[in-house]
Amino acid sequence: MKYCQQCVLPDTRPGLVIGNDRVCNACKSGIEKRVIDWNQREEAFRELVARAKSKEKMYDCVIPVSGGKDSTWQVVKCLEYGLHPLAVTWKSPARTEIGWKNLENLIGLGVDHIDYQINPRTESVFMLKALESRGSTAIPMHMALFALPLQIAVKFDIPLVIWGENSAFEYGGDDDAEKTFNLDSRWVERYGVTQGTVARDWISSDLTSEALVPYSAPEDAELKGKGILAVFMGYYFKWDPEESLRVALSHGFTVRQEGPKTGYYNYADIDDDFISIHHWLKWYKFGFTRTWDNLALEIRNGRMVRDEAISIIRGRGDETPHEDIGKFCRFVGITRADFFSITEKFRNREIWFQDQGVWKMRDFLIADWNW
Repeated sequence: MKYCQQCVLPDTRPGLVIGNDRVCNACKSGIEKRVIDWNQREEAFRELVARAKSKEKMYDCVIPVSGGKDSTWQVVKCLEYGLHPLAVTWKSPARTEIGWKNLENLIGLGVDHIDYQINPRTESVFMLKALESRGSTAIPMHMALFALPLQIAVKFDIPLVIWGENSAFEYGGDDDAEKTFNLDSRWVERYGVTQGTVARDWISSDLTSEALVPYSAPEDAELKGKGILAVFMGYYFKWDPEESLRVALSHGFTVRQEGPKTGYYNYADIDDDFISIHHWLKWYKFGFTRTWDNLALEIRNGRMVRDEAISIIRGRGDETPHEDIGKFCRFVGITRADFFSITEKFRNREIWFQDQGVWKMRDFLIADWNW
């Protein structure tokens, strides 16, 4: 494994490339942000708003929301620019109390809202299949997140869908994806965390095509034919978690008082009990966790130095979300032993090895790590 010498991320992270200068493409993208003409980008957003409003539809735009600080910031921003949005949520089968509280607060900002709940049996079957065959509990979640807002835009003839950050720009991707303003099927295939699959790939005797409808996104041609444009707000406004948090807090958003649920922030990934498992599985497959992603952003935004981030990682130690794993096992109907037997199959043997029965990583970032 090689590590970026500016942040802490390893080259095992999907989409991350570390150059001969030992700096990753995500950090280089962070440098590019400093020279972007954000005033020009804001003007482009105003033109986008004018285009949507000129259509004179029932709603100007769809905003996919969870109730988190980012989606709260998106709603505030869209309302400030005079848009009439329809907010759309994929309802997690593991929604938290604070997640529901923050979603209610977001709706109260002044938007109509659809809370879309998929048949829990379908979710349970799909999540277990995704874990067993792909080592990921979150493929169904990401499919639904990307498909449902687009489906609703088509059904209601809404001309604009406004997503949040472009993760390929924030965390590393190819040059085209990093600079794109729109989300299309190519982007989802490469960066949508569905491992290149679409809903029809999962059809089986216990997951029918009818059951998978909520996970099936409209084709690009259908969206184009109806004049629907799906864009990243992070293209038009500088994406900074601390700034979106500041705005969200000033509009009633609540952070997690017990501390972070997963990762470094006490305000991220707090609306869903299962997302922690998705992030933890990166440890087996890629040798890092959500905390590393968050700390890398802090470094790029100038709020932390690399040595400080490494010290925080060392202090965190093991981040296995045992309580959430227990909840997931009950939801999909397996034992904890079953869960760890399944996930063990996805441990990356190219980076992990056993030393006297203890799993370790070669050339790990922290030499004195407590394995």
